Amino acid sequence: MADASPIPPRDGAAIDWPAPAKLNLFLHITGQRADGYHLLQTVFQLLDHGDSLRFDVRADGRIRRRSELVGVPEDADLVVRAARALQQLSGTKFGVDIWVDKRLPLGGGLGGGSSNAATTLIALNSLWNCGLSRGRLAEIGVALGADVPVFVHGHSAWGEGVGESLTPVDLPERWYVVLVPPVSVSTAEVFAAPELMRHCEVITIRDFLAGQGDNVCEPVVRARFPEVDAAFKALAPYAHARMTGTGAAVFAAFDDEAQAEAALEAVAGRHHGFIARGCNRSPLLDTLDRVAASGSR
Repeated sequence: MADASPIPPRDGAAIDWPAPAKLNLFLHITGQRADGYHLLQTVFQLLDHGDSLRFDVRADGRIRRRSELVGVPEDADLVVRAARALQQLSGTKFGVDIWVDKRLPLGGGLGGGSSNAATTLIALNSLWNCGLSRGRLAEIGVALGADVPVFVHGHSAWGEGVGESLTPVDLPERWYVVLVPPVSVSTAEVFAAPELMRHCEVITIRDFLAGQGDNVCEPVVRARFPEVDAAFKALAPYAHARMTGTGAAVFAAFDDEAQAEAALEAVAGRHHGFIARGCNRSPLLDTLDRVAASGSR
């Protein structure tokens, strides 16, 4: 364990640390473990759009969230839990005030909470001078949520297991229209649905690149949330629409920004959404590199 106390921490209060969204380009359930967790296959596509966090290091060891997030008590927030877990493991005497600029919806399947947790781990590991490896941070992250490690490693990836077994993949960095229906979908409720397909055949990365792979959660969510079904129907004339994760966000891929803008404009009167570009390398890692290069304190 690294004890950061002899070294003054870096000041992160003036730095915006990105917490990018993700899309699941497909999602299969291939079985279930004895502990009830579902075994998955998926591809995580990172986006250049998401939340943003700021951190102000404290000398007194206190960890506080300074932003109000409706429906998310401070002690339950993954950013606070991530900071506390890192503090305990590293042995640092420092604390932090955390501000979250929340752009991603709760229950949208875009990974907002998991990405916030990963950004907290990456940023505080640097600002507190903890010196933990990316792999060790991912181990902390998986205890917070299965999607946290992909954001910690910061690369689009093929995911298996419960989503924590990752193989980096380079994907075409296409433009995406993402529609955000005004509903929050509970992952637990989707996975508990009796009609959910839980025994997909295992496929390979080569199979996915050849066009195989669906999201088995789509029929469940579309049947239960008319708003999600409406988003599918709105995008269908412009491109093949898919749902990310367990929903509720619906997306479609385009070859260039102009096509994506035209599609979003066509549905904007009926649906809220945004345009983002896929990125194989997370913008979080770019920020980390700039902080390390600056050596600012």
